[in-house]
Amino acid sequence: MIETIYEQTGSEIIRLLGKQYAMYRKKMGFTQKEVCQQSGISIFTISSFENGSSTGLTLSSFIKLLRAINMLEEIEKILPVIPESPREKYLKQGKSK
Repeated sequence: MIETIYEQTGSEIIRLLGKQYAMYRKKMGFTQKEVCQQSGISIFTISSFENGSSTGLTLSSFIKLLRAINMLEEIEKILPVIPESPREKYLKQGKSK
């Protein structure tokens, strides 16, 4: 049986993110050393995040890692802009009349 994301612990989700980050990094053609130089994050931390042995990466560090492999725009997928509801549109129309 496959677990849903809601059945996974925070640490398990972070491990998954680390493994996916490693795949993105490699596909974009970056080495861990290059990411280290671009982000200022140690190779040990990058390696630990990618192999799942460290689940304490800060959001700030994750943003630096995404920026280092030119994938920062992917962060927008975490919490995309919520579209305006039909009710909000209707209320705005009433105010503009």
